[in-house]
This record gives sequence, C-alpha cells and structure tokens, in this order.
Amino acid sequence: MAVEKITMPQLGESVTEGTISKWLVAPGDSVNKYDPLAEVMTDKVNAEIPSSFSGTIKELIASEGDTLSVGETILLIEVEGGGKPEAEEKPSEGREPNKVEKTRPASTTTLNNTRNVGSKVRYSPAVLKLSQEHGIDLSLVQGTGAEGRITRKDLMKIIESGSIPEAPVTVEHKPVPEPEKVSQENSVKDTSSVSSIPSIPLSTGDIEIPVVGVRKAIAANMQRSKQEVPHAWMMVEVDVTNLVEYRNSIKDQFKQKEGFNLTFFAFFVKAVAQALKEFPEINSMWAGDKIIQKRDINLSIAVATDDALFVPVIKNADEKTIKGIAREITELAVKVRTGKLRSEDMQGGTFTVNNTGSFGSVQSMGIINYPQAAILQVESIVKRPVVVNNGMIAVKDMVNLCMSLDHRILDGLVCGRFLNRVKEILENTSKDTTSIY
Repeated sequence: MAVEKITMPQLGESVTEGTISKWLVAPGDSVNKYDPLAEVMTDKVNAEIPSSFSGTIKELIASEGDTLSVGETILLIEVEGGGKPEAEEKPSEGREPNKVEKTRPASTTTLNNTRNVGSKVRYSPAVLKLSQEHGIDLSLVQGTGAEGRITRKDLMKIIESGSIPEAPVTVEHKPVPEPEKVSQENSVKDTSSVSSIPSIPLSTGDIEIPVVGVRKAIAANMQRSKQEVPHAWMMVEVDVTNLVEYRNSIKDQFKQKEGFNLTFFAFFVKAVAQALKEFPEINSMWAGDKIIQKRDINLSIAVATDDALFVPVIKNADEKTIKGIAREITELAVKVRTGKLRSEDMQGGTFTVNNTGSFGSVQSMGIINYPQAAILQVESIVKRPVVVNNGMIAVKDMVNLCMSLDHRILDGLVCGRFLNRVKEILENTSKDTTSIY
C-alpha cells in the first residue's frame, strides 16, 4: 500500500482557495476513483472534490470550515502501489517512525501544543488567521475536529461566547534611541505601518458577521477590480414598447409548449451577443502588456442567492436563439439555487450582463468582472411619458442600459456605438421582425 495526497483543486478561473463545507468521507472509508470526497465552497461555485485514486481514506488533513489554498493537501489516502507507502520511509531526524507527516505549504505555521509537549499540531490557514485577529491562544483551545483538530467552528464558538483565552504578552525591552538619532524617515515609516482596518465600537445588539467563504472571495475580487481597473460609465435609454408587447403576447403559449419561462432578460442577452459580434473589441480582456480580443462570445450572467452572488456563463451566446438563451438562463439559475453549479459552468466568460432590473433598480454602476473589459446592467422596464413624433407625449415602456467599461481597453466612442447598436436591436424587436426560435 502507498499513501497518496489529495489536494485542493482549482475550481474556476482566478480561484485561489476553497473552503471545506462538508466532508463526505471519514478515515477508514473505501472509495473508488472519482467518488466525491468533500463539498467545497469558493467565490464562484459550490462543488464536490472527486477522488483521484481508489483506496482507503487514511487521514483528513483539513476540517470542515477550513479554507485552503489551491494545491494544499486536504487528505491522505492509501492506494495499491508497487512502491513502499510514504509511512514506511526512513524517518529523518526529529520525525517519528511509522507516522505520516502531514504536509502543508510554507505559509502554514507549525505550533507546539502545550497539552501534549513534544508533539506538533498543524493548524489550517483559516484557523491561524482567525486566532491572530482575535488574540486567541490556540494551545488553550480544545478542538472538536478529527483527532482533536481545532476547526474554525471551534474558534467562532469561543468568539461568540466572549470568553477568549488570550495568549500571554511578552514585552521585549529595547534601549530607546537618543532623540537626535531618530530620523525623519523612520518616523514616516512608523506612521505608515498603522493598520487600515477600522476599529468599530460594538454596542448592545450589534451582530458581528465573519467575512468568510463566498463573501470573502467576492470582496477580494471586487476590491481588486476597483483598485486595478480605471472604471468609466455610460447609459442609454431604450424604448422597448414593441418588445414588451411581443413577449407578453406569446409568454403563456411559450411556457405551455416549452415548460420554462420566456423572460425579458433573454431578449436583452441575445441583443448584447449580436452587438458584440459586430463590435468585437468590446469582447476583450486586459493581460498586462497586451489586450486579448476573444473569439467566442461567452456571456456571464449574475445569479443571486440569499447570501451570495454567482456568475455562470452562457457559452457561444451569439449562436443561440432567444429560446435557447431562455432555457440556459433557467437551467443555470436552478443549478445556482440548488447548489449544483459546476466549476465549468463558471469558466470562460468574456462579457457580463447583469439583470439588476429584477431588483427594481432603474440606474446602477456595476463593478467589472475582472479581467473582462465591461459589464452591462439591464435595469427595470418602467412606463414613462416620452416625447414622440410631432412633439406629442405618449406613455412608453422604457429601460436604462448602464455600462461600466475598463478605460485601459475601451474608449467612449466604441462603447457609445456598441450601446446604440444594442438599443437599435431592442427597439426593433417585435412579432413582425423577430423570431424566438
């Protein structure tokens, strides 16, 4: 028997870590290759980690709630093999024989456990970070994970109780430099090292919500986008009176025939895909020293749950009919809300269309889905009085299309032309000019 490692896989583009939300196996379980081992949550997808081997689970390195980097070991598995198992290798100095040493990247710290002097305990990055933020001495914490491991849930229970075992403070006395020897440069350096995390006083009834899992990853991605991308913004008004009339006249028949809804959003996605084919520079990405203009038109669409936002992708949207797009929107939304979205459902997006109108919004500025060049917000369709031919006023169904763009890649001229083309397509959508099949 040989011992193999199962590591945290990369579950999507730009995904650098994942959180073990639930173990599906335990030490001693026999598994086949491709059997699911754990449920993992990232900023882009909830997925299952499959086994790379057939064998017996030897040890769970991570605990539920732990966040691990891509490539970090999550468990050890015994498999049939020709070589000696890792556990039977000749031990090096300071390593006990017949023990499998749990491997972590250099970023994971090894600490001595005061409850068992001489042995070593390894903590996950999530546990270490949480203990450091709240000043928790991990040697004083009783873990409830596998083999007594301390989990993030253990620390959260301590934090919520308010009884935090604090690490002893060691004060190192250093000679104070003479005033004339303290340079102005050192003074500036000391001032700039102050933490940027605000100190917010808590009052009775306040609730602290840890930023973890999906919310943590979303925050990091949005911050990166705003820091690196010079956002610009523009908006056009679109008269969709004919589109609304057309869709409303066929929606019941369509639902009865096809079994899913024909939404307004499907019409907007199709119009955007068509316009992107005519303005391929919009379908681009920033790559540092070059701009990559993508051939395929893969539209990312935002789907919200109660506590997170996912961005699945409609692949080759320009080749699909309105019916095909409506079907895919429905299927992706169901996958998100039932936790069945796969990593491949999230990959390859080249442009994002966000249906902010579903929340009643009439005007908004989206943050670009890095490294894409732009994002389009489709706002609510509302009835408004507008001036028509001969100065007459009529009530029309109007919608605002709001576009955020990366000004490193795109200029206002091409984006204005692109938006006006989307507007033209939508305003000319009717039962006489448009087929949904």
